[in-house]
Order: sequence, then structure tokens, then C-alpha cells
Amino acid sequence: AELQRRIQAMEMRCYRKILHISYKDHVTNEEVRAKIQQATGPHEDLLTIVKRRKLQWYGHVSRSSDLAKTILQGTVKGRRRQGGQRKRWEDNIKKWTGLEFGKSHRAVENREI
Repeated sequence: AELQRRIQAMEMRCYRKILHISYKDHVTNEEVRAKIQQATGPHEDLLTIVKRRKLQWYGHVSRSSDLAKTILQGTVKGRRRQGGQRKRWEDNIKKWTGLEFGKSHRAVENREI
């Protein structure tokens, strides 16, 4: 959530810089988006592009059978690191698509190796 907020904030800073709009001008983000859309035409926001490309890369890697797939979907034996659990690629894919593949893909991977 924090990273998404930062991506959206950076995108808005870029739009304001392109249009030469200062934060002191008190122009809302909706007005800035409307002016950008008027100037450039319809377009996707940056966060949507990042999600789409991440899903495309995941699909590309999951169709292959090389080291990248093993690293992406596999687990390494050993101790957990201290602290909270980290967000993984797999977590984002599950959230965005609703696919459940965790244990079944790992079982297949272990048999192939």
C-alpha cells in the first residue's frame, strides 16, 4: 500500500511538472488529470502499467522451465529471517488474479529437479 501511494504521488508530481503547475496554485489532482488527459488523450495510470507488466513477466516466467521459474516459485530450505513476513511476487499475483497455485506448483517443481 505504501509503495502504491508513492508511485501515484510520483506520477502526480510528474504531471504537475509537465503542466508547470505549482503546489502553491491549489489545483486538485482531478483537475491535473483532466488537463493531462485533454493534452495527451486517454492513457493508463502508472500503477496500472506496473501491475500489467508485472503480470506479463510472471506469465512469461511461469511458462518457461528455467532457473527464473525455480527462483520465483521455489523455496529455499533454511531458517526464516527475523521480523515480519515479506511480500512476494506470488502474493501480488494471488491478490490481483485470485489464482491459487502455491503448493501445487511447488510440488511439480520438486519432482522436476
